[in-house]
Amino acid sequence: MIRSRGSFLFIAAALVAAPTMTGLVARQAGGSHMGAEVAKQLPAPAPDKAGTKFAKVVGWPKGATPKAAQGFTVNEFAAGLKDPRSLYVLPNGDVLVAESRGEPSRSPNRVTLLRDTDKDGRADTRSVLISNVRQPFGMLLRDDGLYVAATNALLRYPYKPGETTISAGGTKLLDLPAGGYNNHWTRNVIESADKSKLFISVGSGTNVDEEHVDAKDPRRAAVLEVNPDGSNMRVFASGLRNPVGIAIQPESRALWAVVNERDMLGDELVPDYLTEVKEGAFYGWPYAYFGSHVDPRKKGERPDLVAKAVIPDYSLGSHVAPLGLIFYTGSALPERYKDGAFISLHGSWNKTQFAGYKVVFVPFRGGRPSGPPEDVLTGFIKDPSGNEVYGRPVGLATLPDGSILVADDGGNVVWRIGAAK
Repeated sequence: MIRSRGSFLFIAAALVAAPTMTGLVARQAGGSHMGAEVAKQLPAPAPDKAGTKFAKVVGWPKGATPKAAQGFTVNEFAAGLKDPRSLYVLPNGDVLVAESRGEPSRSPNRVTLLRDTDKDGRADTRSVLISNVRQPFGMLLRDDGLYVAATNALLRYPYKPGETTISAGGTKLLDLPAGGYNNHWTRNVIESADKSKLFISVGSGTNVDEEHVDAKDPRRAAVLEVNPDGSNMRVFASGLRNPVGIAIQPESRALWAVVNERDMLGDELVPDYLTEVKEGAFYGWPYAYFGSHVDPRKKGERPDLVAKAVIPDYSLGSHVAPLGLIFYTGSALPERYKDGAFISLHGSWNKTQFAGYKVVFVPFRGGRPSGPPEDVLTGFIKDPSGNEVYGRPVGLATLPDGSILVADDGGNVVWRIGAAK
């Protein structure tokens, strides 16, 4: 916990320091991050100028860590993992790590349990909780069942509090479309605000469906709604190219998502975004982006859908690849962080200069974004002029003590962000 004097100093510092904005947020619409303003001033598509800069992950030197912003600390919670993608904290404080990757033949295909027995902010025991599950990502404990969203199915495993391994096989509740374009293989799962339904996110199988295959499967590029037993699946919202991070905003109790947008239209197109996901809404993909901006590769195909496309709420910048999303409900950080969004930006490849590769915070007020994104954890890029990075942030979770965990699938580490004393 933070002493009151420390909280005051931390808040003062946060007010003095100008938050760092990312990508297009800093350059479009006079610096606005709000979707409607960004949509008015998007640049023209420039596919002939679409650049690439692929990151080479080199891992963290011994003793090195990412750089925490003023008011935060960072330490290694667990190292020596293999492709840690997603995190989930059980009621007793045990941390589940989905270890998986896009190449099926190289994926660990397991869920590992980490336990901090002495509560020093570092895991001291670990065990494989579930093995042989195809590219797991989303995890959810509900009653005595642990749900795991694999790339091809929603599974339910029997679970007893405190156990460190599950030998029973998972029960398949729902088939999901497997795999996807450019690593769109992750499937997330969370409960609705009233806990009566489950939401499952599924990415597209293509970039902009020039192949006309995604159009044949309405489950793609969508958030699905299903009963906890897997019945009555329906498309809750569509046109979301890759909505990996999904979460319920505590104040409004609405569903929000971070979405990876399309590639090969230029450095500043198309902005990745954070948005409320409204029932029955269509968010443009693949025919349009940020409202009625028609993708030139889909011109004339579906003017009816272009006309109904919803403008996302908040731009995070182009090609930053937001993957993790949590709303902060802990008590360790100052009040200004309450109900705001922490977002991991996995990092660009379809851009001439690196963008993303950090964790940011988006303040909320009244259930809506209320300010520009602020850097929380940086230092993942070894040298901006080169192509090497130490790691890449993905999943996020909050520990019972209010600190925040960050899965780093490049560095094979889980980091812990705390509040400075």
